[in-house]
Amino acid sequence: MNPNESNPVIITQEDYNLLKPYFSKQNAGSDEMSLSAELSRAIIIKKEAFPAHGIRLNARVWITDEATGETTALTIVLPQYANIKEKKISVTTPIAAALIGFRKGDTVQWKVPAGLKVFSITDVVPPNE
Repeated sequence: MNPNESNPVIITQEDYNLLKPYFSKQNAGSDEMSLSAELSRAIIIKKEAFPAHGIRLNARVWITDEATGETTALTIVLPQYANIKEKKISVTTPIAAALIGFRKGDTVQWKVPAGLKVFSITDVVPPNE
């Protein structure tokens, strides 16, 4: 079972449409913590109804590692705009797939090679429209 299932994934219709080419519903169950799995259980809403501190494409996000207390800032982008030097992370990476649709104050878990990592979302700045 996905440890993030207790938190609903909320996504705008616009972001969902942009992300559709990167996932398939047939593969949604193959990796519980993948973008496909997260989007297959997403609640799709209008942009106007999206929470102010929700994580969506092009949002700037600050996460704190619960184990180390280390805070990291990153921006979640489509794969073609990813740039690690600018801390722009592709939505198809495990960390971004785990964060998309969650909100400031949520705690999120995802798999890394060493096991499960637990992060708190400490701040979210929405994208410039």
